[in-house]
Amino acid sequence: MSRAIVGRDEELKILQEIFESNEPQFLAIYGRRRIGKTYLIHEFFKNKGVYFEITGMKDGSTAEQLLQFAYEFSRQFNRGERMPPPKNWAEALHLLHRSIEKVEPTKKVILFFDEVPWLASRRSKFLNALEHFWNRYLSKQNNVILIICGSSASWLIRNIINNKGGLHGRVTRKIRLLPFTLSETEHYLNSRQIELDRKQIADLYMAMGGVPKYLSYVGKGKSAAQMINEICFTPNGGLYNEFDNLYKSLFENYERHISIVKALAKAPAGLTKEALLDKVKLASGGSSSRIIEELVDAGFLVYIPSLFKKKKSGVYRLIDEYSLFYFTWIAENSHIGLESSDPKFWIKKQGTPKWHAWSGCAFEALCLKHIPKIKQALGISGISTVETGWHYLPKASAQTGAQIDLVIDRADRCINLCEMKYSDFEFVIDKAYLENLRTKKRVFKEQTETKKTLFTTMVTTYGVKKNSHYHTAIDNQVTMDDLF
Repeated sequence: MSRAIVGRDEELKILQEIFESNEPQFLAIYGRRRIGKTYLIHEFFKNKGVYFEITGMKDGSTAEQLLQFAYEFSRQFNRGERMPPPKNWAEALHLLHRSIEKVEPTKKVILFFDEVPWLASRRSKFLNALEHFWNRYLSKQNNVILIICGSSASWLIRNIINNKGGLHGRVTRKIRLLPFTLSETEHYLNSRQIELDRKQIADLYMAMGGVPKYLSYVGKGKSAAQMINEICFTPNGGLYNEFDNLYKSLFENYERHISIVKALAKAPAGLTKEALLDKVKLASGGSSSRIIEELVDAGFLVYIPSLFKKKKSGVYRLIDEYSLFYFTWIAENSHIGLESSDPKFWIKKQGTPKWHAWSGCAFEALCLKHIPKIKQALGISGISTVETGWHYLPKASAQTGAQIDLVIDRADRCINLCEMKYSDFEFVIDKAYLENLRTKKRVFKEQTETKKTLFTTMVTTYGVKKNSHYHTAIDNQVTMDDLF
């Protein structure tokens, strides 16, 4: 396996199995822009046989895409000699098949079609040609690996993986490439000789997530605050104009997707589908459902079901770190140009009330992405669980409301009520917070009428100081190191 690939252990196992298979393989790989899909495929397969790669051009005409095909085909199969572009995709793939037939059966042939949604425009008939290409020829050639890739997760799921026509059931393996975890982020930075303590890594992650390309902008010898300031708030920063480019590249009519993300950025605890659509003035129906589904598939939103599966009360939450960061800090300055801002804008925001509010929300999102690590730290990895959020709005003035960041409902008749707290130091429970924890636990028990055992659990950066209040209220805790 390639040593150049960092932090993709499970995906590398799948690719190795595909490579060693004695049967034709059809892999679909998808994930958001700049997540490292192309890099992963290219680095793994580049020296493992005959490797053909073509990348779709955004908004390119069919003629332009076929011209690109002719160039790549000539380079791989025609010794670089130029050839006229094929008239259509059926002819192009027929040329490809004739060349594959000349390859020794013992040698692997890897065909990588990248950004397929851009190749398969409505009038291109690319999917028709691909369907015939696989069913008639490739599915009978045991040395062939066909790889279809795209940043538009929903398009790939709908048109390739869940295809209802001739490609139905043809995909043999699939990979959804997600952002790096905290542990993978640490490994990636270390591979580039960038050594930061885990709090600094968490700070970077809370601003830009685990997107490899974003992390590639991080340099040596500077703090997380300095790097975020440089990458996001200076004209030459790698993420200076990233937001619009990100959504434009992934979604058609992307303005509606952005409106949903913006609404959720202002609702850290999440919104039900009904409340969300009301906020953005979209009618309920197939079109709005598809927009939400596309945002979930792309990893921007997560659906958190309601406790005990009460219908329609589950919520959608924004868990894309960069989008939350953008709407909290960048959007308000974009109309005047970030270059007009204070060159030390982000550094001066550290420790302000707005910074504390943002960091709390961002830390919660980070924790939600690392629930398996939280379960592992609690010693419950082998227990079936359902993870939800919970809140109660009082129906009368005499009642008390409550909200719990994360509820882990366990099959062993226990429930962990998790509180996430981001802090630069050991978190200290004072008398007021002690009463708050007690109230939450009491209201939860009263309103859910659960008979399960309740454990109050703290998830913090540096742990909780074990004073008398800790021993009174806390059953167990998880620290930032556990999340790695």
